[in-house]
Amino acid sequence: MPTRRVCPTPGCPTLTNGGRCDRCTRTADRARGTSRDRGYRSPEHQAFRTAVLDRDPICVVCDLAASTVADHHPHSRRDLIDMGLDPNDPQRGRGVCATCHNKSTARLQPGGWNARRQ
Repeated sequence: MPTRRVCPTPGCPTLTNGGRCDRCTRTADRARGTSRDRGYRSPEHQAFRTAVLDRDPICVVCDLAASTVADHHPHSRRDLIDMGLDPNDPQRGRGVCATCHNKSTARLQPGGWNARRQ
């Protein structure tokens, strides 16, 4: 049987098989909002996505798989907005496969699966 670990959410004592407990996962998902809330369903974002994937049909990270995600890079969508920059400018994105996008998000984004606690 795998070793159980304490939920990584600060202050939560729940034991899990890895990652957040169900309660903390639900809380984080609600706080994150829907993709529409985060601006990913607007016509402007759809144009960004189309332009990035047309430009980068093969993942620019692994150079193996088809690009299926228009990833904001090197700054996140949230950071671009905070800097007063247009997050829908295709020059601020790259086409990546879902696997490479998920690995990057887990490593770099606040609250990502492997993000370091601050």
